[in-house]
Amino acid sequence: MNEFLLYLPDFARALGVTLGVSLSAALCGACGGFLLHALCRSNAWLFGIWRVWVWLIRGTPYLAQLAVFYFGLPALGLTLSAVEATVMSLALYSAAYFGEIFRTAWKSIGPGQLEAAQVHDISAWQSFWFIQSPQALRFSLPLLGNQCILVIKESAVASVITVPELTMTTGQIVATTYTYIVPYTLLIISYWLLAQGISLSVRLLSRQVTEG
Repeated sequence: MNEFLLYLPDFARALGVTLGVSLSAALCGACGGFLLHALCRSNAWLFGIWRVWVWLIRGTPYLAQLAVFYFGLPALGLTLSAVEATVMSLALYSAAYFGEIFRTAWKSIGPGQLEAAQVHDISAWQSFWFIQSPQALRFSLPLLGNQCILVIKESAVASVITVPELTMTTGQIVATTYTYIVPYTLLIISYWLLAQGISLSVRLLSRQVTEG
């Protein structure tokens, strides 16, 4: 018990870093994925570029993408801090997955609604925002929650470039104290709490949207 209490302040700080980095990246990724999905729906050329980008992002490990941002961009004159590189790369990485979630959600809406909208002289953009979006977002909430949890887990890779998040903090404690059970138990509990917090928030939001 004394060891748990001894490491709690370090883990509390690391938990804040992990939460800040992950939620910032997830929010930017979700907004970017939604915006790109909206723009590409009516433009075949943009949609083709979007598909290539998704193919590249999903086909390469996040660690390699993070390395490009942190170690590669300085060669082009753009130097980012470890946290900035993590948030930007993780946002672009997650945007590809968020965009696919939105694409799947919109495909779940039957074509009859669009046909009915056209009959009543409702424009494509009005149909997108006021008819399709509420239904698609309601459908995609559980998937978005799962993706946020995956973003939190992927943030552990940032320990490679010395972001003081949960995984790096655990490694530092282990290297200093040569104890393993308590630090890694706290690491597991921390990620579990974050995942449960996201899941609970999504369930409450889904219930609110359904009842509303």
